[in-house]
Amino acid sequence: MGVIAKRSSMTFFSDGEDHYSHRVRIVLAEKAVTVDIIDVDPFNKPDELADVNPYNELPALVDRDLVLYEPNVMMEYLDERFPHPPLLPVYPVARAESRLFMYRIQRDWAKLVDLILSSKDKEAVAQAQKELREGLLNVAPIFEEKPYFMSDEFTIVDCCLAPILWRLPALGVDIPKEQAKALYKYMDLVFARESFQESLSEAEQEMRLD
Repeated sequence: MGVIAKRSSMTFFSDGEDHYSHRVRIVLAEKAVTVDIIDVDPFNKPDELADVNPYNELPALVDRDLVLYEPNVMMEYLDERFPHPPLLPVYPVARAESRLFMYRIQRDWAKLVDLILSSKDKEAVAQAQKELREGLLNVAPIFEEKPYFMSDEFTIVDCCLAPILWRLPALGVDIPKEQAKALYKYMDLVFARESFQESLSEAEQEMRLD
């Protein structure tokens, strides 16, 4: 590992098109963290990234001598480092449930997003688009019960889900509005949050331009 240049503020190496980077940027914005966000081209990475991340992958978070390179670990660290507003519940059972929701989002939907964006197999992409569409339609009714994902408050789980929902048009996934009114209401609520708007990179803003 090379010599890591000391920085006076927290630094976040981010891919402006990546939904994993986006989820961390939402947390940073929610917490109003003073951070130097470095927008990195994943095909032209700076040498400094390899110095701080043994996998030379994005995203990466540097806070003084601490280097983190797994998005969910970053989000939980930020929630503990900056307690207000809290994004994880106080009680152990509720915390475990939130972590399980995050795991299910990763396993059921985030992997489909990754496949759609990376695969050259048109049939595999079409199948992933179909599975993502059906999965979101199946879960849409839960948003009739509470304004956020299984919660009355915005949480770290929403930080994982919102970047996927924001990318649906770019992913070629169309959710019929008449079949998912509650899901669209949720999207409108989350996308209108000041923190979400602040979290958007230029590339992400262009994803939703008509």
